[in-house]
Amino acid sequence: MNIVRHILGYIIGITIFVILAPYGLIKLSLNDPLFRTDISDNILLRLIIILPLFILGIIFAIWSNIALLKIGKVGPADGFNIAISPRTKRLVTIGPYRYCRNPMMFGAFCVYFAISIFMLSPTSFITLIFLLVMARFYLKAIEEKRLLQDFGDEYINYKNKVPMIFPIKIGKIT
Repeated sequence: MNIVRHILGYIIGITIFVILAPYGLIKLSLNDPLFRTDISDNILLRLIIILPLFILGIIFAIWSNIALLKIGKVGPADGFNIAISPRTKRLVTIGPYRYCRNPMMFGAFCVYFAISIFMLSPTSFITLIFLLVMARFYLKAIEEKRLLQDFGDEYINYKNKVPMIFPIKIGKIT
């Protein structure tokens, strides 16, 4: 049963974060009322600018999934306190999780921002900022509460040392 839940979790995650979200950003960008330009202008320059961000995002997304599966023995699918894949029995604090507490989200947002920059879309960029703020509220209200309940002081110590989404510590924002 656990293998089925793992597979289901990855199918749902890939569908939402690898297919639907990028498709939505591209679609939103192509219909952006705030900015009209020929998207073929300066493609090489835009690729040079976004490629490091895109690659960093892919690395963090894949690395965090592997770490969660190998170390935590779980999949990443858990939303609104509903566990699709089995939940971790061990707090994962190494690998990409030593840089930020949500490296999958960091990776996804790097990729999404790269797409938004490549598409020259202010609307998709503003949408991503809004989604990032909402994700932060979700993490605080749902995920951190569950991790605190599951891991107690171990999670508090980890939370005090490692930033939430971005692998840099910025005052009290993390």
